[in-house]
Amino acid sequence: METERELSDKSPKNSQVLERYINLSSTVNFSYILLCSWEAFAVTFQFALYNGGPSSMVYGCILVMFGATAVAASLSELASIDPTVGAQYRWSANLSPWAPKFFGLLQGWITIFAWIINCAGPPSIISNIISALATFNYPSYEPKSWHIMLMMWPLIIIPFVMNLWFRQILNTFETIGGVLHFVFFLVSMITLLVLGKGSTNEFVWNNLVSDQSGWNSPGVSWGLGLLTVSFSVLGFDAVLHMSDEVKKVETRVPRSIMIACITNAVMLFAFVLTLLYRLGDLEQVMSSPLPLIPVFYQATGSKAATNFFVVMPALILFVVQFNALASVSRLVWAFARDKGLPFSNFFAYVHPKFKLPINALGLVAVISFLISILYVISTTAFNAIISLQAMGLCVSYVPPIVFILVRKLRGDRPAYGPFKMGRYGVAVNIIAIVYLIFIIIWLPFPQFLPVTGSNFNYAGPLLGVVILGAIADWFISGRKRFQVPVVRKML
Repeated sequence: METERELSDKSPKNSQVLERYINLSSTVNFSYILLCSWEAFAVTFQFALYNGGPSSMVYGCILVMFGATAVAASLSELASIDPTVGAQYRWSANLSPWAPKFFGLLQGWITIFAWIINCAGPPSIISNIISALATFNYPSYEPKSWHIMLMMWPLIIIPFVMNLWFRQILNTFETIGGVLHFVFFLVSMITLLVLGKGSTNEFVWNNLVSDQSGWNSPGVSWGLGLLTVSFSVLGFDAVLHMSDEVKKVETRVPRSIMIACITNAVMLFAFVLTLLYRLGDLEQVMSSPLPLIPVFYQATGSKAATNFFVVMPALILFVVQFNALASVSRLVWAFARDKGLPFSNFFAYVHPKFKLPINALGLVAVISFLISILYVISTTAFNAIISLQAMGLCVSYVPPIVFILVRKLRGDRPAYGPFKMGRYGVAVNIIAIVYLIFIIIWLPFPQFLPVTGSNFNYAGPLLGVVILGAIADWFISGRKRFQVPVVRKML
């Protein structure tokens, strides 16, 4: 059954509707690329070297494979029931047995903040990769914070322009990105296996590092090292926010989420094992601002080859930025359409020529641009803002999974879509919730001791500010303004 909102959207008088043009391969590749698990790990694994080390990387990968798959399956089932751009906030509003409208608005603010901040992540990572390569090739070069900021700007502007003017090449763009994601993975793996300097089984499987970050606690160090791995398999809900533009959405979006999660988790595990077995001199790797550089330089002995292998993840991250802007702009548009945002009519506007939520896209790009300026003002403030993305995303997954689990246990679950877990659903939902709570517990911990203003983990306090802001919005005007169309088959 279609909702009144959905029927209204199909009216020719309603211009606030998006065109369905994304095919199956692009739907799968969208999530497959956006997770970019092995690339994300490759350029951030220095944090795991200091906390947990190889033990946290290897066994953490195994835990993440099962935990993330349970979360992905839970979201896929929800996506098949109600494939909607709003995803988490709409599911919470329609499924919550307690104050559904409140939880929908709260969920919306958390999800939007996490994803908008996420859009500032790839440009900063790519810029730091470029800076590290510049230092590697020209040792006299001294990177400055304003260099990073200036490099971030085109990495925001170019994907914005591509989203605006080249929307119809998305299918081709995603296919090329998916091929490169896999080909670069194979080339990197084969190169390290053939040329890399070997490590022992003892180093890979039984080496728990707990004395490098100041924590001096094996349990805490292992848990903190796990975050680097878990962060690499996070964000599979991005394709959900493209739901209004996907053909046969009830089957293709769940399939995309599952394929992306499982394939990326497997690729990540294979890359972690290969990396650890061919890590080379550990001291050189740990002393580098970008450990991937000494890993490939020790393996190949060539600066040109090292540049190539380090640039490969950066290219995929650039495609990720294109996808992230597309996904988050649709999320902002949907939340505005449901009156979740101030100035909702403005941000819910769909341009008749571009057939895009152009104002929402502009908002995401402008905020990303402003966040990049923080890098010059204070790298601590910049890192504080960026730290919110992982925690916000993990928290955003919990309520809808809890609510669907409660519905199942009470016996009033909604009618399933084509993707359903059947008798395994309750167990999978429980595993997903336990896994997310376990990850969330570690996310506010600082990576290093003693804690200072520059290394303090601001994720917890910032999330608290977002939640308090959402609650304030509820009491000021949100409870009257916010509207969520009810999906009848969820009743």
